[in-house]
Amino acid sequence: MVKRLVVGAHYGIKDWLIQRITAAYMAFYTVIFAFAALTLPAMTYEHWHALFSGRLMQFLTFLFFASLCYHAWIGVRDIWMDYIKPLGIRIALHVATALVLIGYLAWVARVLWRL
Repeated sequence: MVKRLVVGAHYGIKDWLIQRITAAYMAFYTVIFAFAALTLPAMTYEHWHALFSGRLMQFLTFLFFASLCYHAWIGVRDIWMDYIKPLGIRIALHVATALVLIGYLAWVARVLWRL
């Protein structure tokens, strides 16, 4: 029996599954957020502040943005790997993308827990 030689990074199914899980959570959160926003008595700052001052909503919102960043990381990383061939440029783009996404997530945490 001839054993097939498999090459590559071997993370395709894991990334595919993570993208589906993060997308499902983002869809779930969107429904929860839409319901919560539509049931607000008025669209005022006080009501929005009250909506996001609860720890559960803060956690769910942070989890949404963490899912969004991880989802984006997988997609953009795959674009860099597929279309940027020079290794130095590709690594620089990976690092820049990671730093931007981490910065966005830190900003979201600062906004949510400053309330």
